[in-house]
Amino acid sequence: MSALSIDHERDRIAREAYVQLSAAADKFERYVHPHAERIATIADRIAETLHMAPQDRRSLRNAARMHDLGEVAMERDYIRNSGRLTAEERMDLARHPVIGEQEAARASADRAVQLLVRWHHEWWNGSGYPDALRQMEIPLGARILRVADSYAAMTDDRPYRQALTEMQAREEMIEGAAVEFDPDVVTVLLSPQGLEELRSYASRDASPPDETTPAETKLLSSYTG
Repeated sequence: MSALSIDHERDRIAREAYVQLSAAADKFERYVHPHAERIATIADRIAETLHMAPQDRRSLRNAARMHDLGEVAMERDYIRNSGRLTAEERMDLARHPVIGEQEAARASADRAVQLLVRWHHEWWNGSGYPDALRQMEIPLGARILRVADSYAAMTDDRPYRQALTEMQAREEMIEGAAVEFDPDVVTVLLSPQGLEELRSYASRDASPPDETTPAETKLLSSYTG
């Protein structure tokens, strides 16, 4: 077997292991559909549009599959339940990206994957965690993962709440642009080409949009130039 074939086989085995880990995380978090795999698909479509290198896209897909392993390792009941978290619970939950980084290392994920897991809750304005990175300090892959994770969570059913409609989710993403999310990444997500891939689980709007609305275009252009 050639060295290239050996590398492909290793990648296949690792990918299968990561898919199994993602399924365990989805089950723990009580998602109705395959949440982590959906994030991987959304993130990869955005990364492709933004011309990320193949190796970086591979790391991003694997990080998407493992992004919430820290929550599984913590095994906190409040993560699975509805309702607002207490201040103590929020502080506790903020540990999960670092624990997830450690779990990704234990799963033999490469360092790029580990860091994307660590930084998938960093915010564009610097108010995220665990390292309070801001704007371009946050690697592009982590910025993409933040957007993909948020949109996927909004538009999938959970046992305790119904998915947002596509329009509701678009409004949430616009509101978070240049606050929580990289506005350039949101622009790609909300483009007609981006949305076509994402409509699988969102609750149906009466008239789902076929293109970015003028109001969205104006708002996003004010951030992206």
